[in-house]
Amino acid sequence: MTQKQTFDVSGMTCAACSARVEKTTSGVAGVEHAVVNLLKNSMEVEYDGNPATLAAISAAVEKAGYGAAPRIEAAAAAGAPSGAAPSAARENAAAKEAAHVRMRLIVSFVFTIPLFYLSMGHMFGWPIPGIFLGHENMLTFAFTQFLLLLPVVFVNFKFFRVGFKTLFHGSPNMDSLIALGSTASTVYGIVAIYRIGWGMGHGDVDFAHMAAMDLYFESAAMILTLITLGKYFEARAKGKTTDAIAQLMDLSPKTAIRRNVDGAEEEIPVEQVRPGDILIVRAGAGVPVDGVVIEGAGTVDESVITGESVPVEKGVGAAVTGATVNRTGWFAMRAERVGADTVLAGIVRMVDEATSSKAPIEKLADKISGVFVPVVIAIALITFIIWMFVGAGVTTALSHAISVLVISCPCALGLATPTAIMVGTGRGAANGILVKSAGALQTAHGVKTVVLDKTGTITKGAPEVCEVLVAEGRCDSASSATGCAGGVPSSADGFGGAHKASSARAEQSSGLFVRVGTAERLGAAEAIQTSQVDAQTLAFLSLAYSLEKRSEHPLAQAIVAYAEARGAMAQEVEHFEQIPGGGLRGVVAGRACLAGNARLMEEGCIDIAGAEGGARRLADEGKTVLYFALDGELAGLIALADEPKPRSAAALAELSRMGIRTVMLTGDNERTAHAIQKRVGTDDVIAGVLPQGKEEVIRDLQKQGTVAMVGDGVNDAPALARADVGIAIGAGTDIAIDSADIVLMKSDLADVPAAISLSRATMRNIKQNLFWALIYNVICIPVAAGALSFAGVTLNPMIAAAAMSCSSVCVVSNALRLRGWKPASLVGEAASALEPEAAPDAAPDAASGAALASEAGVPTTDGPSAEDGDESPVSAGHSEEMQTVKPKEIIMEKKLSVEGMMCQHCVAHVKKALEGIEGVEEAVVDLDSNSATAKLSADVADQVLVDAIVDAGYEAKVVE
Repeated sequence: MTQKQTFDVSGMTCAACSARVEKTTSGVAGVEHAVVNLLKNSMEVEYDGNPATLAAISAAVEKAGYGAAPRIEAAAAAGAPSGAAPSAARENAAAKEAAHVRMRLIVSFVFTIPLFYLSMGHMFGWPIPGIFLGHENMLTFAFTQFLLLLPVVFVNFKFFRVGFKTLFHGSPNMDSLIALGSTASTVYGIVAIYRIGWGMGHGDVDFAHMAAMDLYFESAAMILTLITLGKYFEARAKGKTTDAIAQLMDLSPKTAIRRNVDGAEEEIPVEQVRPGDILIVRAGAGVPVDGVVIEGAGTVDESVITGESVPVEKGVGAAVTGATVNRTGWFAMRAERVGADTVLAGIVRMVDEATSSKAPIEKLADKISGVFVPVVIAIALITFIIWMFVGAGVTTALSHAISVLVISCPCALGLATPTAIMVGTGRGAANGILVKSAGALQTAHGVKTVVLDKTGTITKGAPEVCEVLVAEGRCDSASSATGCAGGVPSSADGFGGAHKASSARAEQSSGLFVRVGTAERLGAAEAIQTSQVDAQTLAFLSLAYSLEKRSEHPLAQAIVAYAEARGAMAQEVEHFEQIPGGGLRGVVAGRACLAGNARLMEEGCIDIAGAEGGARRLADEGKTVLYFALDGELAGLIALADEPKPRSAAALAELSRMGIRTVMLTGDNERTAHAIQKRVGTDDVIAGVLPQGKEEVIRDLQKQGTVAMVGDGVNDAPALARADVGIAIGAGTDIAIDSADIVLMKSDLADVPAAISLSRATMRNIKQNLFWALIYNVICIPVAAGALSFAGVTLNPMIAAAAMSCSSVCVVSNALRLRGWKPASLVGEAASALEPEAAPDAAPDAASGAALASEAGVPTTDGPSAEDGDESPVSAGHSEEMQTVKPKEIIMEKKLSVEGMMCQHCVAHVKKALEGIEGVEEAVVDLDSNSATAKLSADVADQVLVDAIVDAGYEAKVVE
């Protein structure tokens, strides 16, 4: 059985090293696949599960000149807690290595600077102590330089140890090039000392003087120092590429408060928490592990996991996730998942695995790296021979050969892809986009078609009440039974063109129905302005509420939630009966009630002919219609639908703007599918497809280009697996979906274009890195070899070493630019939240309503029509509401520097503090740059902005 094992690899310094380790490991019997990550000094191996194979891998890698240890052994030896040991060990190792490189750099500069001064001072006219001047002091001058070189060689002896070791093992690396160049310079300088001694002893002062001018000790020291300087900057930059993982690990609380059996509370390290423990979480405290609330309630900020900035209410029975923060309230929770089983640990593990994988684009770099160093050594040797052949002399030939050795940079090739992958996946994780592999990140950038499941992906996945049609006179008795005297707010929904707002208006028009919106939209509209419907409508809702409350059907639950939000009152129900495939029957407040579909009405001899027009319109809009009858007569209709998510339309528009075709794939009927398509704007729709048929649709679409499938990862699993890129959406508590390549923590379709945008940005960065790494070597190696000497252009070894150091630093620094990547704001997002629901059938609404009223025997009164040219009260009211919520114009922006922010919680605090100031329309806070930008609709004093941030617990000053 194939198993996976991670190895910590030591001794690697460049791409040639990683290529050699990977090739060696792949050649071990029992190994199926091996991937080495130079950036993390790790290796992922798939092997046959035999423990002997692991030992064989370690032995083979050691024979090749490197070290390899299974990570489990390292973690166990350290006694670290499960899940945290590997990352903690890597952090400690990286910190120690960075400190060691810094020490080496300091010592190198302390001795290299005086060495350079002594050897080059006469060329720049610098004052030189008399003890080093004159022919009689030439030996002192040379030997002093040699003594200054020795400490530099000693502290950087790793280059020589590793370089010659790998060279003798037949796998030379970058250290080999540095060791050869430095050794050649040092040996040449030692020979020069002997030549000086011979010349002084034989009285040949000119010979001795010529030898004193050909010392190369300063070149050897400068090569080692500049390479170490490059390694130092590279180590610092590489450390920043893993910031995202480190920040994720730091989110989890280090301690937890446990309630013991006797009721006493004690604070314990989070590593000691076990499943079943009862933990106490107070206001402001972090949730230690994943679990379930068993007592109390709180408002939990889940932004670190899902990216959602709005805190979520958590009561008894609600699931809570480790690393989230309880903003208000108090609750006790039962620990369910701890250690490596928590959601946070899974996220860290997923990001870690993604950064350990290789993108297909790395294959070219790997092939070049495998032969790069031997080829460079060969070029240096050929360069030396050619310059000797043309009679340039040993000094010139050696200078060019050493320059070739030290200017070549296999590191840049090796770091070009993994650094960008590391930063890209880290930025994705920080924004709730978890990429499982580097291959998926690369493939996503070329997506031509995005296929989206409808239910739960484009839509909310749960039915909501959209419209209520009430026949007048049917619920009068029910109204008096409930004791209703007041009204219930209808929806100022802003979606339907006709807004039957007040009872007076309803009576003047059709006299039959009141149209309302979803509970969610109603809540938003109430903050602006609401109208009232008559007591009769509330009585109808109370009737529906009383009957549906006894059912567990999703449609019944939606009606109950809607009625409760509007103050409906439950009445006594007798003889309740659920009719399979039909609906509900019962006696409410002494009156016979029937609720269900059209077939149930027909079976109950309820005349619904007059409602056919309105019901047909609702069905055409993709809504489910439920009929309600009272004492054998139709009392009204309730329409429900699975509404699109607020940002679905904007997200799909963004995909179209990116040049990506969007296809909605659903098992629903054509009518419902096309109704949703009209509202969200997908390019195509394929309806009536069963789960097993979705995979075939994906296969057909792949003939036209790269396809991404977006689904919930359960029913869509075959399609997710078939697609070039499978994207599971809304899987914040189930990140181990095997069929998906990318997991979106939020149930927000806007993260789909964000994920593709991240992929494109990462691939663009990788291509820039590879281009730089390749073009640098292609140009610099010939120049170092003296190809442009005829034009007076040459490079001495010191300049070559500086160029080599800059090459690696440039590649890593370019990758770090990805840290500034942010998901693009969706075009029209603000407008889409307020945009009215398209209602091409608004005119038929009145017609169908009047028809239903007429058939039901309800008198109607014709109101003013649109043809009269007068604006109706409905239109006027709707216009007022839209005008009320129109965003204010931004007249200026002010940027502030904010100190003290450590995480996304801090970002949220600063953002909330600024947006609480009158005149601040929006605050954009960036953790990476420690800055905040306040977008103002009115002039706000600088001190007011600063004081708000200071009051939130941070330091700030206005910089712009």
